[in-house]
Amino acid sequence: MNAKPVAIAGGGLGGLAAALALSLKGFKVLVLEQGGEFGELGAGIQLAPNAWHAIDALGVGGLVKKEAVFIERLQMMDGVSGERVIDIPLDKHFHERYGNPYAVTHRADIHKAFLDGCRERPQQIELRTRSRVTGYDLESGGVSVQLADGSRIAGVALVGADGWRSAVRQRIVGDGDPAPTEHICYRAVLAAADMPEQLRWAAATLWAGHNTHIVHYPLRGWELYNLVATVIGSGVKSGHNEEASPDEVLPLFAHNCELPMRLMRTPKSYKRWMLRFREPVDNWCDGPVALLGDAAHLMLQYLAQGAAMAYEDAVCMAACAERADGDFTKAFREYQDLRLVRASRVQLSARLVGQIFHVPDGIQRRVRNDMYQHRTPEQNYQAIDWVFTAPEYVRGFRK
Repeated sequence: MNAKPVAIAGGGLGGLAAALALSLKGFKVLVLEQGGEFGELGAGIQLAPNAWHAIDALGVGGLVKKEAVFIERLQMMDGVSGERVIDIPLDKHFHERYGNPYAVTHRADIHKAFLDGCRERPQQIELRTRSRVTGYDLESGGVSVQLADGSRIAGVALVGADGWRSAVRQRIVGDGDPAPTEHICYRAVLAAADMPEQLRWAAATLWAGHNTHIVHYPLRGWELYNLVATVIGSGVKSGHNEEASPDEVLPLFAHNCELPMRLMRTPKSYKRWMLRFREPVDNWCDGPVALLGDAAHLMLQYLAQGAAMAYEDAVCMAACAERADGDFTKAFREYQDLRLVRASRVQLSARLVGQIFHVPDGIQRRVRNDMYQHRTPEQNYQAIDWVFTAPEYVRGFRK
């Protein structure tokens, strides 16, 4: 449908999802990855039903499911008292309600599935490394994409899927790098044999404490466990996959009860990550140029929906491009109209959920627990229906 390709800045999960979606609608795509190879940092990732709907629409659901673990519940525990606060069954009724299950997997596994899916479509998807997008200029009939080496690529459109430091966003929004938050994540991946036996649950579990929470769940056929421990206001001001010792980490979580602390004492080292956040903006587009994923709506991780929003973006964008018959200025306006409120609601809701996790000890913690402990599964489902129910443009993508 297009002589010049749709250029995609970024070869992460969002960029590859966009490439797959556009190729399925008949468009030629060029993915520009700044690194020397295609890869994905990080460890575990949670896949809610809406994420699965998008992944299935992209045609790689079978590949992703090979390594995924289909857990039995989502639960929040009180990190101080050890009592269960929220329990959401992920049973047959859950599957029927949302049309897909809930699972956890490794980010590298899902990225590989997306990459393999792209490589199976060489006539439509070209993958280039060492190609960092630094800017663009609008031209008649498309866009001229500038790379860090000074070269330019002519495209019919440009998708900015280049993450939280997006060069494409700087041209469209111009708001600079997102400010560091006081939220620091410490990540580790454990062998199953090293996981405390009392915590080998078929669940995505969160231990909530004052200004901290601890998350764990199984990976790769129960061979591994993902551990992510988050602290707010620790005084640490930076982090991007740096080593952190237990001596740094453990005192920050010492107010938690023995069971989660037993887990925290297990890793020999952690990786430190600074979380970042952007306030929603009302424009992601500049003619035939549009933002996608973190470049559009960078969010905190407290709803486990950041990647899912990128997949939904990709599917929606491709559907709009098909309807517009390749008029990408028109397509991107419709894409923004369809996606802006939903993605922004997830951004803001994730921040609010983080506040619920991190209430101070004492009466606020007791009130929080009382509010949620008496909810039925149906009440919990009603609270999450809006996010776990995939939009029609995702569910109808392959029809």
